[in-house]
Amino acid sequence: MGQVPPHPPAEFDIEMVDAMTATLPARLLRLLSLLQGRREWSGAELADRLEVTGRTVRRDIDRLRELGYPVESTTGTAGGYRLASGKNLPPLLLDDDEAVAVAAGLLTAAGGSVTGIEESSIRALAKLEQVLPARLRSRVEAVSGATVPVVVRNGPQVEAQTLATIAAACRDREMLSFDYAKRGGARTSRRVEPHSLVAAVGLWYLIAFDPEQDDWRIFRVDRVTRPLATGRRFEPRDLPAESAAEYLRRSIADAAYRYTAQVTVHTPAETVLEHLHLLLPQRVAPIDDRSCTVQLSEETLAAITRHIIELADLDAELIIDAPAELRRQLDARIRQVLNALSHA
Repeated sequence: MGQVPPHPPAEFDIEMVDAMTATLPARLLRLLSLLQGRREWSGAELADRLEVTGRTVRRDIDRLRELGYPVESTTGTAGGYRLASGKNLPPLLLDDDEAVAVAAGLLTAAGGSVTGIEESSIRALAKLEQVLPARLRSRVEAVSGATVPVVVRNGPQVEAQTLATIAAACRDREMLSFDYAKRGGARTSRRVEPHSLVAAVGLWYLIAFDPEQDDWRIFRVDRVTRPLATGRRFEPRDLPAESAAEYLRRSIADAAYRYTAQVTVHTPAETVLEHLHLLLPQRVAPIDDRSCTVQLSEETLAAITRHIIELADLDAELIIDAPAELRRQLDARIRQVLNALSHA
């Protein structure tokens, strides 16, 4: 397991932190990894995972506290422990794969859809690379050399703090309250049981259970303001899908949209599914082995026009059944392209 302290306390320098973590016995490193992976553990659970006695767990907890880790004791029938927020960030323990994943995420963060994170990402990456073992540094350099971030500037963006607050509430199973702007602009106050954050097609989505509606809901995070973890815990519910990504894909496809169109494509349904993005609001149904229909739905004419143009890239015959507004939009786009060609 790699000891990677990306941001040590102010009173430590990198060499001191490296020396300190290097001297930790394997059991203490394992204990630290457990505490960082979940909000709260009972003493009995830790003893069982580490295969030691409760007395040994208490002694190891005291050792971590001496090293600067803010481990709190919790009340309850059996008592427990959790890694709390401190005045400074103590050395962070990451295994090899986690360290590479963090570095890869920082490499692409500047081109993503999170605002105000570019400079912070560069600083954090510099600190991480300074203490990465040589075997991991080469892996990160390989990712860096092969990665070309596509900068998203025109799409909706979210605040890093908003994502952090929501992610922590999902992890800790805490009720989350926030203000939310609906699709039409109306604002409401929500109080939900957060389940997962999903990033798809340049947007962030929160999957959560809404007790007031007694149903699951999906929220666009760029429309969320003033998120607050209430401190009230809840028992997690089973998501009505194999995964959060599958639930998002299915919900987007089944939602009601302002504009719809049906396109008959003279190519196999499998070819169309491979060509189109899985999370786009569409339904593909085979007619026979050589043709299929695609149901497109979107909130704007421009967006649904882009999907039709994407289908045209298949170089297959298309038959478009669409309302007059969309036909005029498509006609205008085609004329625009033809005019550009005539002046070339």
